[in-house]
Amino acid sequence: MKTTVGIDLAAEPKGTAIAAVSWHDGAAVVETLLTGCGDDIVLHWMHHPSEAVGIDCPFGWPAKFVDLVSQHSARTLQVSPDLRAGWRREYVLRATDRWVHDNLGLVPLSVAADRIGHTAIRLAALIARLGDHVRSPLDGSGALAEVYPAAALKTWGLPHRGYKRGVNAAGRNALVDEIQAVAPWLELGEHESTVRASDDALDAVVCALISRAVTRGLTQPPEDVTLALIEGWIHVPTRPIEDLR
Repeated sequence: MKTTVGIDLAAEPKGTAIAAVSWHDGAAVVETLLTGCGDDIVLHWMHHPSEAVGIDCPFGWPAKFVDLVSQHSARTLQVSPDLRAGWRREYVLRATDRWVHDNLGLVPLSVAADRIGHTAIRLAALIARLGDHVRSPLDGSGALAEVYPAAALKTWGLPHRGYKRGVNAAGRNALVDEIQAVAPWLELGEHESTVRASDDALDAVVCALISRAVTRGLTQPPEDVTLALIEGWIHVPTRPIEDLR
């Protein structure tokens, strides 16, 4: 039996959910589903001896943004007065964010300019606490991989919007129904009510499914591995959800 883990990370325990899915005999079973997870619980599952841990959070910052901040602090920043329109895009979006936008039409939150930066700082601290105990290069070639539920859902032909927060309970229930229709081998079991009640829990399960795609080599690889090792890389599935079995 093999296990994949999905972590829907938030800046605080509230909003952080973890799912562990076991794979055997052509079935995928949600064995564990936790919500409201603090750092120690997250670290436990990041360190879990699973096939892969998929985390919904940016693993790094745009290289150009890091350079800009460093040069600004050192008062060495030089900027051309003839900047083209949209010049800030490469400073606030990583190469992987731009790939997702250009190929899927989705716009990941900017780790440099949106509140997702708070979550990324939490993840950076967690990875630092793991130290050398877990191999975790930022390109996802180790035990941890950056994932993005909306991108995976869209790639799999499933609804990827309109299921967040309590006001969208109907959309969330519809999404769970559609997932069960295209993946009848996914067994939510006793956790189905939690998945239907919490978009964090649902995203954690989706993250665990993407982790399976990562282990099977069914995600888009980085276009520039050197840059991905600095900025991180979103692993987007390249095959139908059925191929996860």
